[in-house]
Amino acid sequence: MILCGSLIKSWVKDAVTYDDFIIELNKAGLTIRRFAELMSMQPNSVSNNKKKGDVPVHLAVIASLLAEMASQDIDYTPIFERLEPGKKKPRGAAKAGKFAGDPQGVLELDK
Repeated sequence: MILCGSLIKSWVKDAVTYDDFIIELNKAGLTIRRFAELMSMQPNSVSNNKKKGDVPVHLAVIASLLAEMASQDIDYTPIFERLEPGKKKPRGAAKAGKFAGDPQGVLELDK
């Protein structure tokens, strides 16, 4: 497997530059939106890494593997279909009438 040289160098720093990550996505023929769908992530969760300038190594490794599979004409879609990654539950969302998962009591005010 051949990986981008600058990508390997950036792994030493425990992070990969966002630009190197995008290069790997382009090699794989993926958009950020499609990559996020495959990873069961929100596209904003991936693109927000641009502000920091780097991407977590685990996402970069996945992007590199997908790029290598694409360069070897290996279709990765059956793998993701077999895995059927589930959607993550949104954080911070509470049910109506509840605050942070706890039932809200009725306040009794003296008049």
